[in-house]
Amino acid sequence: AYPEEKITQLVASLNTASEHPLAEATVTYGKEQKIEILKVKDFSAVTGKGVKGSVNGSALDLGNATMMAYAKADILPEMETEVQAFQKNGKTVSYLAIDGKVAGYVVIGDKIKKTSAKAIKALQDKGIDVIMLTGDNHDTAKAVASELNLASFKAGMLPENKLEEVKKLQEQGHIVAMAGDGINDAPALAKSDVGIAMGTGTDVAIESAMITLVKGDLHGIVKARNLSDAVMKNIKQNLFFALVYNTLGVPIAAGILFPIFGILLSPMIAALAMSFSSVSVIANALRLRTKSIS
Repeated sequence: AYPEEKITQLVASLNTASEHPLAEATVTYGKEQKIEILKVKDFSAVTGKGVKGSVNGSALDLGNATMMAYAKADILPEMETEVQAFQKNGKTVSYLAIDGKVAGYVVIGDKIKKTSAKAIKALQDKGIDVIMLTGDNHDTAKAVASELNLASFKAGMLPENKLEEVKKLQEQGHIVAMAGDGINDAPALAKSDVGIAMGTGTDVAIESAMITLVKGDLHGIVKARNLSDAVMKNIKQNLFFALVYNTLGVPIAAGILFPIFGILLSPMIAALAMSFSSVSVIANALRLRTKSIS
């Protein structure tokens, strides 16, 4: 059996080479506990499962139950029972195997922001179907979905599963917006009609997305949607103004009123009218700067 301090040290050390947001939490915790961070060799990420590497000559495997199966490390029944209790409370659990034997596990509570449930409700009120796709197991996903009032979720999703889900929805005629923060989300983010990355996420996720939410807050999606609605409305207004100006101005400039009223539009007035047309369109567009999108 390994002491808790040793498990924490090895997990924190291995995760220093990982880009996953939850990995950063374990590193931060290790440093807060004044634990020495050891040098990692031969580090690699196993997509959708976890990470592996070596520390002081010991082979380490860190990740979910699938990662343990990949490493051919058996999880003891009593340990699995303990882990399931945490998962049912919405916690994420990563097992640690040392030289092919499961030595312990780390529990991470990915705290749900207060604004998340409100943001999801706001999107649903706009007629948007919200589905949670997660690599976590079913118990963890169910607990989180319940807290967020989500009726639809899919657990145990690997990167290729998320990608296939996006493709399936698109084939059904849906416009798909995908929000994610991890390397496992990158393929789905790139494939979706609108990819939204959390600014707190990995570089590969940010590079794969069209929109980056700097604060990593789901309410940013609501703001982005409100802003896009306002922009589209503004574009239609500007097209209307331009159409009215040209519909009235061009015939008058061509002399359509001259035979009846003897009115001709001088080049100077025509130029001023055209300038005013451009100014009115720009002024209307600038109104977006003062529009509330919260």
